[in-house]
Amino acid sequence: MAYMTTAQALVRFLDNQYVSFDGRENKFVEGIFTIFGHGIVCGLGEALDSCPGGLKVYQGKNEQGMAHAAASFAKQNNRRKIIACASSIGPGAANMITAAATATVNHVPLLLFPADAFSTRQPDPVLQQFEQVNSLATTTNDAYRAVCRYWDRIARPEQLMSAMINAMRVLTDTAETGAVCISLPQDVEGECYDFPEEFFRKRVHRIVRIVPAQEELEEAAELLLKARKPLVICGGGVRYSEAGEALEQFCQEFGIPFAETQSGKTACLSSHPCNLGGVGVTGNSAGNCIAKEADVILGIGTRFSDFTTGSKSLFREDAQIVTVNTSRFDAYKLGAVKVVADAGLAIEKLGQILRREGYRSGYEGEIKEAREGWKKEMAFLASYSYGQDFKPLIAAGDPRTIPEFHELTGSGLTQTAVVARVRERIPEDAICVGAAGSLPGDLQRMWTSDTRYSYNMEYGYSCMGYEIAGAFGSKLAEPDREVYAMCGDGSYLMLHSELVTSIQEHRKINVLLFDNSGFGCINNLEMSNGIGNLATEFRFRNEEGKLLGDLMPIDFAACAAGYGVKTYRVRNMEELDAALEDSLKQAGSTLIDIKVLPKTMTDGYGAWWHVGVAGTSENEKVCQASENKKKNLEKARKY
Repeated sequence: MAYMTTAQALVRFLDNQYVSFDGRENKFVEGIFTIFGHGIVCGLGEALDSCPGGLKVYQGKNEQGMAHAAASFAKQNNRRKIIACASSIGPGAANMITAAATATVNHVPLLLFPADAFSTRQPDPVLQQFEQVNSLATTTNDAYRAVCRYWDRIARPEQLMSAMINAMRVLTDTAETGAVCISLPQDVEGECYDFPEEFFRKRVHRIVRIVPAQEELEEAAELLLKARKPLVICGGGVRYSEAGEALEQFCQEFGIPFAETQSGKTACLSSHPCNLGGVGVTGNSAGNCIAKEADVILGIGTRFSDFTTGSKSLFREDAQIVTVNTSRFDAYKLGAVKVVADAGLAIEKLGQILRREGYRSGYEGEIKEAREGWKKEMAFLASYSYGQDFKPLIAAGDPRTIPEFHELTGSGLTQTAVVARVRERIPEDAICVGAAGSLPGDLQRMWTSDTRYSYNMEYGYSCMGYEIAGAFGSKLAEPDREVYAMCGDGSYLMLHSELVTSIQEHRKINVLLFDNSGFGCINNLEMSNGIGNLATEFRFRNEEGKLLGDLMPIDFAACAAGYGVKTYRVRNMEELDAALEDSLKQAGSTLIDIKVLPKTMTDGYGAWWHVGVAGTSENEKVCQASENKKKNLEKARKY
């Protein structure tokens, strides 16, 4: 027996957890992110100070930010290593809830230890305690129940053992992984108990490949064998299975094109002749034109979000859907013929059946033609520039916006040209991190890489503020690679605190800040649906009391410089080239403040997105948008 506090036992347990995948074993918990407060420092803080074992303690600057960094670290390690997160009670705990939801939506393991009110209730209400009048058992931490895969509260020291075994069960489950919340009442953290030594033994959690059932394989293969023009959609499950090469070989052998989701991007090589690139709302013309004609859609490791399916309107009405997924829940989507299995094993087994039957798709030159067509569009987007007779890619709802921005900033840079130039000038193996705004669309369409796992886009929750924290987490996972946070001005203002932590930890990240004076993506959305220019540009309030005054001049480089970051101001391509080149020479974190013209992001390419448009309005443009929605819904699948 080992007599120790609950917190000390927790630290010792975490230090002895390992995972094994395909015979490769590694330590699972690398350390703990924390921002100490009164609810956590005297219990867990004492344990980490006196007996941390091999766990490294990281100091976060914002609880949401540090949890995003931890999730990104886990993702970049293909879910086989984690950094836990601990916070104080109340506001600290509440701050991590957004990150918990983000991790769960994206099937990324995230272990959270928010402190809680006293289990004894003796001093209630303690500082930062949330009291629910209809139940004193309810605290802020109960909010985690809605966004976590597993939730528990340690009301007695001995409960720690079953709780942590279950936490590890969920965190290492390929189908069910996501956020896990273990709530720690602050008095229980310091309570002592005789823990059995067996609890602290080395545990190896084996991440096993789920073997496909023969009956499911045969049913799926039957549809594929009848398909003339099938399309594979490569999702995140391909990445986590490390099945990218297997998928490339499968598609090459049988003449099947594949398109990528945001999570699946860079699981396969961009240059592969069967790779069409992105599909859906943020997809390109190649992926979407093939998707519209495909008679069988084989989704591998994708949860078929509305962005992938064009709100279920992208695929032919009579197209057959086949899914391969470790999650039975995701495999059932779109009424699919399902194979519940590891992506790599399923690809191998389906290949054996198709090979035995001598299958070959009916495509002739369509795949090459689609790829060449998109290549030409990419060349246009890369050369798209501001000048005489300039036309924005997206119509400006406010005629002032573009000339005013140009006058204010002196910049004539277009967003698409900047994305293309960045891809050209930074290292091939650099990691690209993004999350929200218009950049995910540009990057899904325009970013290419033949280095696997070099694209870390959080587009399940599309959480503004993930970008910089996520870049830091990726850098912790792969310190020898350059990491770039592709961040809009709106996302930067939302959350950039872990930029400071990157400096503290000597882990260089590069922030490419695309400043177009507002929430450009949502500005496009509101205006395309008939709404006016309402609270989506960064404008002063005018004399009429509306947010329609002049654009606000914001010097983001000056802000970052105050943290000790090497900064650059970019208004033209020459300045961009110089900044990208010099930033590579820096040992510490950098920020490149790039002023990009509004309405110069990619748009369209044949996919519809269903949003909640008002069914009636005094605004005729809104009414028209509502009618368009109805017409598109008529063509979409009902479930």
